[in-house]
Amino acid sequence: MRLWHPVTAGAAEVAAWRDRIGAAGFRQPFKQAFREVYRLTPAEEQTRAYSNRFAGHILRYRQASALLRVRGWSASYLGPWDGGYESTATKELAAATWQASFFHGIVHEDEVARRDTTVEYCTTDQVRFARRDGRVWERVPVTEVPPRVLSEAMRDVDLFVGVTSIAADDSWADRGEHRFGAYWASAGFGALTGGAEVRRDVLARLLPRLAIGARCELTDRFLRVRGTRAVYKIHLGSGNILMEPDDAYLCIVPGRRGARVTLPFDDDERLSLILSKAFLLAADDKITDATILRQLPR
Repeated sequence: MRLWHPVTAGAAEVAAWRDRIGAAGFRQPFKQAFREVYRLTPAEEQTRAYSNRFAGHILRYRQASALLRVRGWSASYLGPWDGGYESTATKELAAATWQASFFHGIVHEDEVARRDTTVEYCTTDQVRFARRDGRVWERVPVTEVPPRVLSEAMRDVDLFVGVTSIAADDSWADRGEHRFGAYWASAGFGALTGGAEVRRDVLARLLPRLAIGARCELTDRFLRVRGTRAVYKIHLGSGNILMEPDDAYLCIVPGRRGARVTLPFDDDERLSLILSKAFLLAADDKITDATILRQLPR
């Protein structure tokens, strides 16, 4: 007997399990049938030595550092000291026979050194892999990494980016000409990562059973919600909202209570947030919050 993993199964088999779990209303104790899968990409086959799949993101460093440790990664702290401007987080996988390395560093060295020892933001870089050879780790091309090891390591990195990136900050648009504004706009509404693709698949199965299903439509990157006052597009990665027809940004600060919807797993807060926003916007004629109403069409 061994644990089933979707990266070793075909698309039809994965879909069949998802249908079975959804139809029965099961909630798996951990994300398995709906687990994100990360397979080798053509770009990684070309670079071979490393993956740049999640490079170039801007994360809230303290939040990212805490999440790294929760997920079992070890890393030295970033700060304005010798060797503190860059760090490599490592995690052992497959019974400590493989090691993944996630490179990250301070966004602007001069600003940190001028202010204090607190690092507010970090930027992401390469992911590399090594195989144990006795007491040492031997670097290997990503093309030689077992599919399950590659997928699980990339799943963690996607989680770090998805949870701690400034792109998921609903209030960032209010910061004016901030130096990270261009990144926030591109990452907050850009192409979906593996985690967001799974989120889209879950929503496709849930929407027909929801009371607001007739008011919703899934596109390639957005959950489109038809309200009374406007049509809204909720990004499936960041949860950020645009309003048609001119893609005006709508800021809604998350509340404490999410939508009460039965999900097949319980470890995707972003999905719960998206559903909460969808329920709110589908009934936009009942919104009483003055901050939200000021942003809606009259």
